Amino acid sequence: MVFNLFKRNDPEKKQDQNAGLLTRLKNGLSKTRQILTTDINKLFVSGKVIDDSFFEELEELLITSDLGMEITMEMMAKIRKKAKKLANADELKQVLKDELIALFPVVSESCEISEKKPHVIMVVGVNGTGKTTTLGKLAMKFTSQGKKVLIAAADTFRAAAVDQLEVWAHRSNAAIVKHKDGADPAAVAYDCMEAAIARGMDIVLIDTAGRLHTQKNLMEELKKIKRSVQKKLSGAPHEILMVLDATTGQNALSQARLFNEAVEITQIALTKLDGTAKGGIVAAIASNMKLPIRYIGVGEQIDDLQDFNPTLFINALFD
Repeated sequence: MVFNLFKRNDPEKKQDQNAGLLTRLKNGLSKTRQILTTDINKLFVSGKVIDDSFFEELEELLITSDLGMEITMEMMAKIRKKAKKLANADELKQVLKDELIALFPVVSESCEISEKKPHVIMVVGVNGTGKTTTLGKLAMKFTSQGKKVLIAAADTFRAAAVDQLEVWAHRSNAAIVKHKDGADPAAVAYDCMEAAIARGMDIVLIDTAGRLHTQKNLMEELKKIKRSVQKKLSGAPHEILMVLDATTGQNALSQARLFNEAVEITQIALTKLDGTAKGGIVAAIASNMKLPIRYIGVGEQIDDLQDFNPTLFINALFD
């Protein structure tokens, strides 16, 4: 027997929600849209000759958006091939959108979890990416769906992280497990798992440290946290969510590779998309890592952490 981690909606309600999401996405992605929409629309004006000069301009735009050289060149090869069979610029613009959407791994719309509780999400990422805030917003998202949430404050070396989590726990009506500053993060995670099982919690969210200046120690620490969780509950953590700052561009991709080698990331949240003109990094990360982008952040409000939908995202960039 399974139940949905995310509630299903009826078609009409979902259509209204998608329209609202699209509007918020357009507003949140305004910096990227300002570059892409203006320049792409100029490029695709009716009557524009589709020649080598056209393709060179398009290629430059995609690279400028931080899509990355390798992906851009692969996409351009496909677009050039398909362009021969197209009648006008509008059709070619649709091909561009389709090729961008195809960069994202196919994932199911709802994340189903077994009746066996709790569902454990370990949240990782470097300091300053919005990791703790993202975890807090997730806690609020889950409690608003009637889930019982327990947070593990396993970033024990940054006092502000624990303080932040306590605020979010209070705001979201979630419970929290914490130890003294400097305590063993794996011990915090283990105690949190014990408490979650004893209390019949639905969701466990584990915050972790993100000090890249002690890179090797950090990765070993994350592995230890993962092992301690597995000792208490076989198969956990069920998800390892990495939070990345979109404004760091290609550096975010390097971070994802580093963490993935250590703890095998299962999904990604990209924050601060409202602060960058290089929104192409979303597609670059999804395509390079072959991992689903689960959430994107396009602002500071709770609703600005959105479930990611590739089609809505690309439409928001170009329409």
